Amino acid sequence: MPWFLRAIAYVFAALLSLIVLGALAVGAVYLYLEPQLPDTETLRDIRLQQPLRVYSADGELMAEFGEYRREPVSYDDVPEQFRQAFIAAEDERFYEHPGVDHLGMMRAVLHLLQHREIGPGGSTITMQVARNFFLTREQTYLRKINEILLALRIERELSKPEILELYLNKIYLGQRAYGIGAAARIYYGTTVDDLTLAQMAMIAGLPKAPSFANPVSRPERALQRRAYVLRRMLETGVISQEEFAEASTAPITASLRREERPGLNAPFVAEMARAYAVERFGESAYVDGYRVYTTVDSQLQREADRALRENLLAYDRRHGYRGPEATFDLDDHPDEAAWNRLLADYRRVAFLRPALVVDVDAAENRARVYLGRGDYGELDLDAVRWARPYINQSAVGERPSSIDQVLSVGDLVRVYPEQVADDAEAEEGAEQETVLRFSQVPDIDGSLISLSPASGAVVALAGGFDFGRSQFNRAVQAQRQPGSSFKPFIYSAALERGFTPASVVNDAPIVLEDSSLDRSWRPENYSRRFYGPTRVREALAQSRNLVSIRVLRDIGIPYTSEFLERFGFDASRMSPGLSLALGSAEVTPLQLTAAYAVFANGGYRVDPYLVSRIEDSDGGIVFQAVPGMACEDCAVVDPDPSEETASDAMADDKPMNQQFRPAERVLPASNAFLMTDMMKDVIRTGTGQRARELGRSDLAGKTGTTNDLRDAWFAGYNRHLVTTAWVGFDQARNMGRGETGGRAALPMWVDFMGVALRDIPEQSPLRPSGLVTARIDPQSGLVTSSDNPRAIFELFQEGAVPDRESRREGTGSGSGSGSRGGGSEPLF
Repeated sequence: MPWFLRAIAYVFAALLSLIVLGALAVGAVYLYLEPQLPDTETLRDIRLQQPLRVYSADGELMAEFGEYRREPVSYDDVPEQFRQAFIAAEDERFYEHPGVDHLGMMRAVLHLLQHREIGPGGSTITMQVARNFFLTREQTYLRKINEILLALRIERELSKPEILELYLNKIYLGQRAYGIGAAARIYYGTTVDDLTLAQMAMIAGLPKAPSFANPVSRPERALQRRAYVLRRMLETGVISQEEFAEASTAPITASLRREERPGLNAPFVAEMARAYAVERFGESAYVDGYRVYTTVDSQLQREADRALRENLLAYDRRHGYRGPEATFDLDDHPDEAAWNRLLADYRRVAFLRPALVVDVDAAENRARVYLGRGDYGELDLDAVRWARPYINQSAVGERPSSIDQVLSVGDLVRVYPEQVADDAEAEEGAEQETVLRFSQVPDIDGSLISLSPASGAVVALAGGFDFGRSQFNRAVQAQRQPGSSFKPFIYSAALERGFTPASVVNDAPIVLEDSSLDRSWRPENYSRRFYGPTRVREALAQSRNLVSIRVLRDIGIPYTSEFLERFGFDASRMSPGLSLALGSAEVTPLQLTAAYAVFANGGYRVDPYLVSRIEDSDGGIVFQAVPGMACEDCAVVDPDPSEETASDAMADDKPMNQQFRPAERVLPASNAFLMTDMMKDVIRTGTGQRARELGRSDLAGKTGTTNDLRDAWFAGYNRHLVTTAWVGFDQARNMGRGETGGRAALPMWVDFMGVALRDIPEQSPLRPSGLVTARIDPQSGLVTSSDNPRAIFELFQEGAVPDRESRREGTGSGSGSGSRGGGSEPLF
């Protein structure tokens, strides 16, 4: 055989051997790796990761928790042109290859031979599905082989539409958007079927470089990528030349849409809902697409936050300006770039923006401030007029007469914009201008919580001035002494032990040995005056400390502690001494609000709740709250609103489409009514008169101020809402002279309730049976004749009407006299 034929034979044999060895190697690799591959059948039942979303009762998005923002769409809901955009850009032969494109693989092999590294090319849509669902993104030979084998298996077990649907819902498209549904919503604020061709091409160009070619952060690169996708669509015949020309010249319309941002900023509420969901579902709550619907009303929530913040700022202004947050030498920071770097270290607190004072004109009494990103503002003397120098919590300096007494160049201060009418007489709807207000971050804090007394549903909750500054939720976590706002529960217990609103108790000095205080105790009224014999009704309205102490001593601490459990208080946490009469036990604002709900709903104990229902990603209800409902003879109601039946008028306040159960009655209706009537006097004539500006006769409540002015409270209600406002320092200390519940907390309550009850007609509680009205003498508390010029009318429980003035036989402890029993003498 000629030598050249032998050479050809040797080459052929060598090639054949290589082919056989290669086939054997491939087969060996396949046999080794195939059993280790994941089961692709699970793709049929795959649950795409979706974030936990929290909503208000009226459907406003409050927050999203979790890394993934995804809105799954089905294959049939994706416009054909949109599907073809991805295919043209990512995998032109998608409908032809078996999961692996040999042409693409050849390009990848050539890149490997030329550059000695794994490079782009060869990755089909099916291979991307395999990688996204089962593999990591590391570039290794083993991962690539697994990817190929998985792609082949996926093609055998799933149809092309199923594969493409998985791909379109899983692919990362920037800005935390996973899948085309989320991308359409985030970038364009719409659904996939409403996108234009230019918008489709923009999204289809993102898989290769979701950050580098992002239309929001890199619009120039995004335009180049869009042009590539449109050109590929034209070349593959998906679009016409006219469509190509029109889409190519379309402007970029992508932006981070507000629809995807929380519509309602209520982070304290959202955090409570998040914790509840994680407690029920574990860490899967963050990825399984649960939707948590709260009981919070979006409008009332906004008003709660507004009322809290405005009143904390009002308190802060009363106590003077503490100076700038920082001071910089602008010679070392001479331009806007440097100023931007300085401001970057100071985040917005609530609506207070950081601002850098860059110029002060003392002659014109004007200062120029830099707000960042080239934005400037101006402050005049009126803006800083409130800023008297802080001396201590009860003293401030003189009001500034020039702006340079407050501001200096280089000061880091706080400002906020406010819209004001052009003149004080401007009609509603007139054009307003925005002015810049000077402020500071208050060092005091507070909370406001409001719930439905009929069901316990929390309708608004403000846990602090700013969640970013402190995540401590004061509405539910702050254990504080309620002060005089606790007295109604003492008097309610007294009514059950024979006292009446007309019972007379001596408001006089007293010295007590209180075991809870380990010393002699000489309690005083806030005014440090003594008023002598005082009716219980008046004592509550005027918050007379010595009367409530004597009442508690008479009815007994053990009985009272047990009685307080009716309102949801823990008897073991109650003070064992007479200081309990002045609210020395620690409670949270939520606990106090729920306790006041017993008075507001006529004597029923309702448990506060925040989460009304939780839905899974398919809209199925996986949790439904079943609250206790305050009603006399209601039965459990099913979710059909047409079948809601409850005789009590307050049942109208229950959430629609909501199951409920009858709440437990813990207080006689007559007791609850009398306490409400007495607390109306707190507003009519007592320490809560600021609430009279609401112009309503159906409001009741009680102020609370603790020892050394450490806490300020107002808890009040009508039949529709019960609301508690609290103000104090997180590390309890004196709030300053005059900062009582009526001054520091009540204005917040008034601001909130004024809006919350604006469209709700007045509706006082119905007078229950078992109550009678009698004419009494206001000094003795005894029944008197009609010719007594001082006579007033008073309410009593049947069997507790005092004797007439002419009868003065002793002092029993049953029904009888104004002095709790049978005589005109004070009880103590």
